[in-house]
Amino acid sequence: MDDASAPADPNLGLLLYIPYRYLESGVMEALRAHGHDLPLNQARVFQRISPEGSRLAELAEAAQLPKQTVGSIIDQLEAAGYVQRSIDPQDARARLVSITPRGQQLIEISLPVLHDVEAAWRAHLGARRTLQLKEALTALREITDPFLRPKA
Repeated sequence: MDDASAPADPNLGLLLYIPYRYLESGVMEALRAHGHDLPLNQARVFQRISPEGSRLAELAEAAQLPKQTVGSIIDQLEAAGYVQRSIDPQDARARLVSITPRGQQLIEISLPVLHDVEAAWRAHLGARRTLQLKEALTALREITDPFLRPKA
């Protein structure tokens, strides 16, 4: 095979996405196995809801989707009983989206999958390389995560 027909090395973005997608697929499969047939777009918005609750505008920004689209997704999650809207105690004009007990079930189903996948990655990479990977990704987060709170 000559250089022109050889597949190009995947870029870093793709190399980061492939393991994430593997993890996400495992979580989605576990949710379906437990009777939660959540569409991926709903799951991706749901995972961005803060334990303290989130405003719609924050979710839209975090999901990089229009506020109207996220509002529709929250409507669907609310109809399924996974989230609820309530008055934001910080601003009575705003609504806070929070996770219901039914929504908490999604988290409880997802966590063992997350832990199992991370354990498999650690077994494959070894403890030292896993730590190096985590440190490198944490450092990249400093320049890529607009929601990272500055250290006081």
